[in-house]
Amino acid sequence: MSTLAHVFEAAGLATIVLASMVEVVEKMHPPRALYCEFPLGRPLGLPSDAAFQRRVLEHGLSLLDAAEPVIETFPEVIEADETPMACALPPRFDPTLPPAVDEANGLRAAYDRSVAKRGVTEVGRAITADQVPDALATLHRWAEGERWKDVSLPGKNTVAVAHDIRSYYDEAALQLVDGPPPGGRAAEAWFFETTEAGKTLLAARKAMEAQEAPFPFWFYMAPGHR
Repeated sequence: MSTLAHVFEAAGLATIVLASMVEVVEKMHPPRALYCEFPLGRPLGLPSDAAFQRRVLEHGLSLLDAAEPVIETFPEVIEADETPMACALPPRFDPTLPPAVDEANGLRAAYDRSVAKRGVTEVGRAITADQVPDALATLHRWAEGERWKDVSLPGKNTVAVAHDIRSYYDEAALQLVDGPPPGGRAAEAWFFETTEAGKTLLAARKAMEAQEAPFPFWFYMAPGHR
């Protein structure tokens, strides 16, 4: 965003950067930046809190009056919550299926309710919701030792498929948790630490690494710290 700010400013457009990492703006020197110590992915801070978000925006817009480049810090801090969100998962239904496949099938009704309510879905970069169980079946085979080159993955693109699986689960979870939407890290922790799909994806990723698959094919299937 800091680089884009310079591009827009050169074209005559005033910009304000809402920064999550102060080190980046200190290095890139955008004309105006407001450093907000909030969890990554939440540039306006608290979800479903319009008053708080308005304070952030008003502080940022006030920087338009600055006569010289400025970096200010928003006075309120929000700590990232990396505790997995509480979200009940469906019980096993068909023990003949890999656990992740059975789990994904069990979440389909919740996913469909989410799409009907929101009118949009992030699933679809590489596979459809109907293909999520098949993709997880392939990842299960990779995790169990079959070579990734020998077992075709629906959608082909490992990173895009991983995104679609994660989106399918996140959107289903929106129908199964109470209260405001969970933080990004809480949802991430829930997926990778408590769901069979998350565990299968990480195991397949590790198997691909061991089989010396190209780095981008496996590394970006999950956050780097995973």
